[in-house]
Amino acid sequence: MRRVTRRAEPAPAIPVLEARKLRHGFAGTEVLHGVSLQVWPGEVVAVTGPSGSGKSTLLHLLGGLDTPEQGEVWWAGERADTLDTQTRAQRRAGRLGLVFQHHYLLEDLNVLDNVLIPGRLSGQDDRGRAQGLIERVGLGGREGSLPGVLSGGERQRVAVARALSARPAVVLADEPTGSLDRANAELVAQLLVHLAREEQAGVLLVTHDDRIAAFADRSLHLLDGQFTGAGDEALFPAADRR
Repeated sequence: MRRVTRRAEPAPAIPVLEARKLRHGFAGTEVLHGVSLQVWPGEVVAVTGPSGSGKSTLLHLLGGLDTPEQGEVWWAGERADTLDTQTRAQRRAGRLGLVFQHHYLLEDLNVLDNVLIPGRLSGQDDRGRAQGLIERVGLGGREGSLPGVLSGGERQRVAVARALSARPAVVLADEPTGSLDRANAELVAQLLVHLAREEQAGVLLVTHDDRIAAFADRSLHLLDGQFTGAGDEALFPAADRR
């Protein structure tokens, strides 16, 4: 009798980042009012909004730096807000890449060692990957340079390489181009988007700059703690669209 080999079904796609009805506030004042969203592998989502709209609060909750008063945060299918502090930090090191407005490079470490930091925190030490990322952001040959001799745009490119070094499922970027001139801002945004898509990492990009938001697949506007003008299709795109 001929044996029939069944082809394995592909694993179902899941969001790399998800927020479910997040509510959070300070000193009795609610800042976020039931915010929900999803980010899928290889997708770039921009969150825009004026100062005080809740963008930073949302990013802190999504990154596990704060715990929501109500609602849920999910990282690649695992609920993150219920993890203990140590476990959450370990998961964050392995699953999330972080890029901020200020590069936050360690000034006494060279470019290569700065890029290696997330991998080492998550139990990896892949110098070949770090070297490759440095070359892909246009800084090949500068591995041994200290941050003090780099321009602002170069430092932020190192920060992008560092964010991707541990192969995160999602990158959280908080105004990553806010301190750069227009040319460098667009270069860094293009690099972040291109590399993340190539790596199939999701990106949540918080920005006040519409030119930077234009690089995203979707743009959500946060105002007074809620997304405005965004229906379910914008907040929860179908998995087969990714």
